[in-house]
Order: sequence, then structure tokens, then C-alpha cells
Amino acid sequence: MNAAAWMVLVGPAGAGKSTLGARLAAATGRDFADVDALGEPYYREVGWSMERLRARIGAVGRVAAEREWEPARAHAVARVVADHAGAVVALGAGHSHYTRPALLRRVREALRPARHVVLVMPCADPERSVEILRRRSLAAKGTDWVSGDGHDFLREWVHDPGVRTLVTTVLHTEGETPGESAERLLGRCP
Repeated sequence: MNAAAWMVLVGPAGAGKSTLGARLAAATGRDFADVDALGEPYYREVGWSMERLRARIGAVGRVAAEREWEPARAHAVARVVADHAGAVVALGAGHSHYTRPALLRRVREALRPARHVVLVMPCADPERSVEILRRRSLAAKGTDWVSGDGHDFLREWVHDPGVRTLVTTVLHTEGETPGESAERLLGRCP
């Protein structure tokens, strides 16, 4: 068996990575690992925590704090992918977005052994995807992902060209149930 995750799902908030990942894992008998749920111990390995992130957001603002946190996110990605060999892994939205080229390269290298790295998006139209993701995020988590200073994280994640350098395939899910998306993806990524 490969010494890395079997499939890694990336994409913006609200794309359905966790729901799809759980369905794929169940359908294939694999473990499911969600970096959002598992990240804290890995962040701590490099001196970060969600508590520290919240403190930094209060001190320097959301955008600056997210940039400071990038190395911890990259570390968590590398560790989770390596520690969950053969699993389906979902990366939280920020875990596939980096403003520093060296960190993007590190994550790309960490994902290279994974058999499949899939970008999950509602549709091919970026602006329509932003609209759909914003509605989903508001309904599910009560956030539109626009920071207090007006920075639009959803738009940034959807339009990020770096994330496309990480993936082996793109899955558009608009109009499908999670089960239908999982079935179609399994047909494309055996």
C-alpha cells in the first residue's frame, strides 16, 4: 500500500469535502481523515494552536493572522497525509491555499505520493461557485467568509491558481447529491 493518503480532497469552504470524503471512505472501506478535525496536535508541533490563531486575529486582523498561520497549516497537511496511509483525507479550505511559494511547494511535495488529489468545486464558473459557496457557508456555518476589513476569503480560495497545481483532477458537484458525486468520482479515480 502507498505510504500516503489514497485520495486528498481540496477546495474552498462549503465545497463539500468532508461530506464527500466520509462517503468515499465508507464506499471504499477506507479510513477518513479531516484535517480540520485532526489539525490541532500537528499545529502544536510547530508552536501554533487554534487559540493562538484566534489571539492573533484579535491582535493583527484575520488576513494577517491567516498569513502567519500558513507554515503550521502546511506542516499539518504533510503530517496528516503521511500519517493516514491509504485513507481519504479532506483538507480544510486554508490548507490548500498559500501566499508563500515555498509553502505551496512544500504542500505540493507532501501531496505528490497521494494517488488522487481532487479539487472539489460547485461548477466551472468561478463567480457562480463563489455565490453557491457563500450560500452554503451562511446556511451551514453562519459565515460569508468576508473578514471585517472586507477581504473575501471565498473569492480568494476559488480564484487561487496555486491550488490547481496541487490536484490531479477537478470534480464539479452542482446538481448532484453527495452520494452521486462520490459515485462519479469513484468511477474516475479507481
